[in-house]
Amino acid sequence: MPKVQSKGSEASGHRHRRRGARVSSSLAEINVVPLVDVMLVLLVIFMVTAPMMQTGLEVSLPEARRSDQISSERLFVTIPLTFRTDQVVNLGDERVRFELLQERIKQEMEGARDRQVFVRGDGGITYQELIRVMDALKEGGVEDVGLVTEIPIETAQE
Repeated sequence: MPKVQSKGSEASGHRHRRRGARVSSSLAEINVVPLVDVMLVLLVIFMVTAPMMQTGLEVSLPEARRSDQISSERLFVTIPLTFRTDQVVNLGDERVRFELLQERIKQEMEGARDRQVFVRGDGGITYQELIRVMDALKEGGVEDVGLVTEIPIETAQE
């Protein structure tokens, strides 16, 4: 910028510089565009990876044409196909050995007013294996045992 002298400074012999109007780029402002870009990338990453992080027990449920939907939250016992070899069932999300199932059910049923359990059994387990688990549940204090099934695809579309 050119130097500008005022008329008063020439008379006194002092030279003063006058600053021009300065365009200030304030450093106090945060540029949010890169922040938004990073957040969108993280959002996409979490959206893609979230379904992969769901771990569960793969059970092939048998189908039943006449079954009711479960309306409230209940205690589920899952009998996987591997029950034959390792004698382990799932009580909710907890893996429990069959020998300890009766004691664990007693603990779960201690304060419960509704003593109902739903059994999800793999379609490949035998009837005898299912009855063994149901007997252990009854001995543990369960009053009602419900069996969870899948609705066939052709029935669900109607």
